[in-house]
Amino acid sequence: MTIPEMSSAGLARLRDQTDYLRLLAARVTGGAANQMLMVALGWQMYDLTGSAWDLGLVGLAQFLPALLLTLPAGHVVDQHDRRLLLAASLGLQLLTAACLALASGGGWVGANLILGLSIVLGCARALQMPAQQALMPSLVPAELLPRAVATSSSTMQAAIIAGPALGGVLYALGPWAAGRIAHGTTAAAAAHWGAALVYGVSLLLLVCAVVAVLTIRHRPAQARRAAPGLAQLTAGIRFIWQRPVVLGAISLDLFAVLLGGATALLPIFAKDILHTGPEGLGLLRSAPALGAVVVGVWLSRRPIKRRAGHWLLGAVAVFGLAMIAFALTTSFVVAFIVLAVSGAADMVSVVIRQSLVQLETPDDMRGRVGAVNSVFIGASNQLGEFESGATAALLGPVGSVLLGGIGVLAVVALWFRLFPALAQRDSLQPRPG
Repeated sequence: MTIPEMSSAGLARLRDQTDYLRLLAARVTGGAANQMLMVALGWQMYDLTGSAWDLGLVGLAQFLPALLLTLPAGHVVDQHDRRLLLAASLGLQLLTAACLALASGGGWVGANLILGLSIVLGCARALQMPAQQALMPSLVPAELLPRAVATSSSTMQAAIIAGPALGGVLYALGPWAAGRIAHGTTAAAAAHWGAALVYGVSLLLLVCAVVAVLTIRHRPAQARRAAPGLAQLTAGIRFIWQRPVVLGAISLDLFAVLLGGATALLPIFAKDILHTGPEGLGLLRSAPALGAVVVGVWLSRRPIKRRAGHWLLGAVAVFGLAMIAFALTTSFVVAFIVLAVSGAADMVSVVIRQSLVQLETPDDMRGRVGAVNSVFIGASNQLGEFESGATAALLGPVGSVLLGGIGVLAVVALWFRLFPALAQRDSLQPRPG
């Protein structure tokens, strides 16, 4: 059988996994909703306060509850129905979107409310990520897992392209909608109408995500019920610590995104450096996903078979270079392109990292290992947003992103030496037995 025929056969088998497709639908709709929420929260907070520090606090408010709750959530995921837990986390995000829509439309939204509801979102994410990660491997055969991860990631990135772009356009429609519905509305109030519209559409998408999860029929066997003692809660940490390949892959992503992420500062770059509006912000947030979906589609058809460790470290280095280029440009087009390149590089990293973690983890440990992985991802994203806001308050947005990109390159060089087993990892196929 030729390589193209093997690729087509693998994709056909993947399309036959009905429950996996339902989970994929939930990830897409829920992911698009989450991205729309982030666009509206960021722009609305910057409109209300004009502060880079406050933008960083939005990320910190989401990270802290995730840090505190994720390990207990991982234990719960290994003990109970993962479908219902995932549906519950999406439902909590649905209620948050509803509250934000009412507050924005009613004109009583404020910075403290945004921060408070960001904490709620962090709580929901603490449960969502380990449940989602633990559920997927049980829905596909092990030999299809790398392809399933690539397909899932690229499809998710397609939602991340559409979500921020749609969110930015809807937000920009706020003044027009306010003028048509309520004459005499002030400019500040009209802007909040745009936020309310974004939150309302996010709510509808989250309803679709909950329904998709609840229609998954496969119920993996749960581990024997056990009290959540310290040994149970920390089992995932011990498991990862004893496996240098997994530890190296997860920690590499942590430090790369923690240092190199610029998401929290995009409202500042869009408004003050690239001189665009919320629709431009939506496009900038979509750019990394555009690059990621192109690479994800390619990887779903041509999975990485050799030199996985070198591909992983090289991709993270490209991500760092893209962040340096983004920091130095004042052109919207160039900024969009380098952000797309950063997303393409990140997709390579995501597929390799997730495949390694899932292939190295037994099913009865996936919730707890996924929980630790979620803490790392949350730290790199939400805590990274706080780090970006804090350093931008000291160095300015350009200095913050530039320093972060340089830091990413330093981390890659260091990880080559600290984790030789990761650098030398060759295959992404399940090990015999």
